[in-house]
Amino acid sequence: MSVLNGKKILLGVSGGIAAYKTASLVRLFIKAGAHVQVIMTPASKDFVTPLTLSTLSKNPVHSSFFNQDDEDAVWNNHVDLALWADLMLIAPATSNTLSKMTTGNSDNLLVATYLSAKCPVYFAPAMDLDMYKHPSVLSSFNALKSFGNIMIPAESGELASGLSGEGRMAEPENIIAFLEADLESKLPLKGKKILITAGPTYEAIDPVRFIGNHSSGKMGFDLANEAANLGAQVILVAGPTHYKAKNSLVEVISVVSAQDMYDTCHQYFNDVDVAIAAAAVADYRPKVVATQKIKKAADEFSIELEKTKDILASLGAIKKNQFLIGFALETENEIENAKLKIQKKNLDLIVLNSLQDEGAGFKKETNKVTFIDQDFKIEPMELKSKESVAVDILNKVVSHFTKS
Repeated sequence: MSVLNGKKILLGVSGGIAAYKTASLVRLFIKAGAHVQVIMTPASKDFVTPLTLSTLSKNPVHSSFFNQDDEDAVWNNHVDLALWADLMLIAPATSNTLSKMTTGNSDNLLVATYLSAKCPVYFAPAMDLDMYKHPSVLSSFNALKSFGNIMIPAESGELASGLSGEGRMAEPENIIAFLEADLESKLPLKGKKILITAGPTYEAIDPVRFIGNHSSGKMGFDLANEAANLGAQVILVAGPTHYKAKNSLVEVISVVSAQDMYDTCHQYFNDVDVAIAAAAVADYRPKVVATQKIKKAADEFSIELEKTKDILASLGAIKKNQFLIGFALETENEIENAKLKIQKKNLDLIVLNSLQDEGAGFKKETNKVTFIDQDFKIEPMELKSKESVAVDILNKVVSHFTKS
């Protein structure tokens, strides 16, 4: 899957003949799984129609600060557009647009949006040979790169003037390849292998009944998707759950019981850099599993239980250089119990959940956690979506490798 999958891309189109290539460029972005919005300068509409790019991007195309044909004159908010984007690409970037970007001359929506962008900005120049080599244009290139913008160099070939040389906008396929390579090189967990557990385990009583819990698995799946988005190779060991990995780079191994999860985790643990135990593993299981469905006969019925193997403690016991993260779901003495688990299970970090906190716990879209590290540094967090909590946890992983 392309690293562009799921990315929100803002494409700025300025007025050069190479604008006709943006139809193919938008199509390739969509094929890669990206979400695309397009901003056009007024001059660019002489080379490619807004209808074409709107149809291909599946979004309205913006080209002015407000829609003049609208009776209500709705403002196209350049700040909102800029903040929406994960990355901005200006292609083609003509000498006129490059100059305005350099000097801050925001007389059109494209440049105004560029000046508000907080995301990485790429630009793909397109102009004739002599223009491309003119000192003023070279000065624009250098200035924009000094601002932190990333240049996608023009290619050599036949130009609109009939000359042949450097100045052709990079072909759409090459722009995609450039973006993918650049983004991949900056992924903070590239080359790291992460083992994550998710969901409940089901401990069989008989062929149709089991002991389980209310864990949905969402937290573990959000962690797996975020880790893959950051470049990690992810092995997700998941108990019974309806969730599916959004990122196709996540390898999902489905298990049922605590023993299944124990065996699978030990199969992979020695080869990973990080393990995050987010699953809600059963602490006990029936000592004897009936081979046939138990009939409802007696007024009372008891099941003898035995302890399951402690997956997290067993991983902590054989840990070498792995960064090991556990979860603790507590209802009382939360901090004290979490600290004991850090020591007992040889953890680097524990993520504490309290069922006392509104919005936290099983089958919720949100979570409220407290981080406690092996030095007992306590960091309480606010109530957030589980996707945001996953980002916070993975930031701890990134920080660990940055320091080491």
